[in-house]
Amino acid sequence: MSIIEGKVAVITGGSRGIGLGIATAYRAAGAHVVIAARKASGLAEAREGLLRVKGDGDVHTVVANAGEPDQAEACIDETIERFGRVDILVNNAATNPYNGDLLDLDLPRAEKTVRVNQYGMIAWTRCAWRSWMAEHGGAVINIASVGGLIVDPHIGYYNATKAAMLHMTRQLAYELGPRARVNAIAPGLIKTELARAVWEVREPVLTAKLPMRRLGTVEDVANAALFLASDASSWMTGQTLVLDGGATALPIGVDQ
Repeated sequence: MSIIEGKVAVITGGSRGIGLGIATAYRAAGAHVVIAARKASGLAEAREGLLRVKGDGDVHTVVANAGEPDQAEACIDETIERFGRVDILVNNAATNPYNGDLLDLDLPRAEKTVRVNQYGMIAWTRCAWRSWMAEHGGAVINIASVGGLIVDPHIGYYNATKAAMLHMTRQLAYELGPRARVNAIAPGLIKTELARAVWEVREPVLTAKLPMRRLGTVEDVANAALFLASDASSWMTGQTLVLDGGATALPIGVDQ
């Protein structure tokens, strides 16, 4: 029997990139998968691909904006109605509407970033907790970023919200234990379509500096998410797995 076979997983931002990669791994491991995203067309395409993955679990889609608490509640309610449980929640959806210096950041884009990246995580976790996990337990996995641990010249505010995710992961682990476990993954640069403009042209330069000499893949993140969802990590909560190919292990001031 698979380590998560028969369990039910809800994944926000599940129609592409890292979210879809996690859904694929969970489906292959025998879980029922519910993917939520803003666009119905993207969800339909993702579902078709997931159904081609060998696995016994069902695949369900829900149109939902991660930054809208009422839509989070509706998605979790629909999941409970369809499957009777929510064992795993992956808070993967994120937004980054602003690039630039912190002092030039305007309030509307600041509020949008916090609403999705920070409060969205709380809203979805609250719904899963109150609907199922408070009584039956479960695992919450927050997809943060290595940016929450470093300084970046362009996406400082986005990274600040990811740093907040890491702290809230610890806070929620304290508040929801021992019933639910709450952990985070902090990926480095992952080769997704969304990030193609960042890595495609500079890949040889970027990988030459990394101890692992390659960029990350969605499968790397999905494998970590599979571990955190399973009983293999049953005594692990409040922690962050950094998946960056060794980027944060580089010596300061040394040309690699």
